[in-house]
Amino acid sequence: MKATLTNYRQSPQKTRLVANLIRGKSVHDAMTALSFLPKKSSPAFKKLLDSAVSNARGMGVSAGALFVKTISVDKGLVIRRFKPMARGRAAGIRRTRSIISLELGTIVAKPAKQMKKKEVAVAVSK
Repeated sequence: MKATLTNYRQSPQKTRLVANLIRGKSVHDAMTALSFLPKKSSPAFKKLLDSAVSNARGMGVSAGALFVKTISVDKGLVIRRFKPMARGRAAGIRRTRSIISLELGTIVAKPAKQMKKKEVAVAVSK
């Protein structure tokens, strides 16, 4: 239940903002958050999450019992360009790309008798 996006054309620093938002959430909550988030990388994360869910369905796991277990954003390729500056100089431009790795986990529910009162209240409210 893994999915990977390699060489996404945005810097890892900007991409990690979206990754931190959906880490640990259920798939439904993460999809809802990504659909309303005004960031450039949110459609790419949504597509990656869809891919991971379809991988899970292929293994026989329903989408309702999944959550974002781990998500990491690493540095990918760096494309180097040069920009002309004053007095015949050149300044370097580095276009950094990102590698996004996503892993989904399944939610294991405890029986209601074994839960504490606080856990039962949280389980009922969801």
